[in-house]
Amino acid sequence: MSETAHLQVRDLTYRYDPEAEAAIDGVSFSISRGEFVAVLGHNGSGKSTLAKLLNGLFLPSSGSVTVSGMATSDAGRTWDIRRTAGMVFQNPDNQLVATRVYDDVAFGLENIGVPSGEMPGRIDEALRLTGMLEHADRAPHLLSGGQKQRVAIAGILAMKPEALILDEATAMLDPQGRAEVLDTVLRLNRVQNITVVWITHFMEEAARAQRVLVMDHGRVVMDGGPKEIFSRVDLLRELRLDVPPMTRLAKLLRERGVDARLDVLNVEDMVEEVTRLCPSCLKN
Repeated sequence: MSETAHLQVRDLTYRYDPEAEAAIDGVSFSISRGEFVAVLGHNGSGKSTLAKLLNGLFLPSSGSVTVSGMATSDAGRTWDIRRTAGMVFQNPDNQLVATRVYDDVAFGLENIGVPSGEMPGRIDEALRLTGMLEHADRAPHLLSGGQKQRVAIAGILAMKPEALILDEATAMLDPQGRAEVLDTVLRLNRVQNITVVWITHFMEEAARAQRVLVMDHGRVVMDGGPKEIFSRVDLLRELRLDVPPMTRLAKLLRERGVDARLDVLNVEDMVEEVTRLCPSCLKN
């Protein structure tokens, strides 16, 4: 493994049943420390299975997964791996176990044997990083969906992970909750240098990643920066995927004879492109 690789996948294959078609089929890639990587794919493409393999919840049928140099197949390193690469699931209610936010974050620390004197500082820091410190004494069931998911992330952060693997963590949230969670994770990536694997079916979320992996039938079929990936609109449609709204608009403009670039990801990009195409259009 290279010195900078944080998560390494080599010739990875996984079958739920020895006789079944592979859910993950001969996949290889590496993720550098501090990278923010989005994983896209239609339902059944293998992205959630991949998430569980990266965290050691599933073990490879063949090939290997290493996390900070630790092989997930090494039974003696299972808890080290799960502390190093924390997992956040789709439904935050499945990860909240206590009647108070503070106690919920403490739960994971108790499970891994953190000394009681060390716990308050870790809990406060995790809640502060997720913007939930002022809610420490609230009951989790009274929080919004986005707040619940941020508490679930705080519970993982308190264990001081080096990587976060989020398996469609915004899928059950409203737009405001989705924005809260994504902004929180982007900030953690930027400020704490936490490696992030962000599995999603929202194209506009993937557009904010540094890198995008696209999966189909258990294989990685595209791997590149968001502008590179989303500019290939026709191929993504063949894979039953969409593109961010502004990329879709750029594609429509091209179909109507306007020489718009296809690597437009957001409103800011579109304003820049309109300014390029029609310098006088935005002057007033």
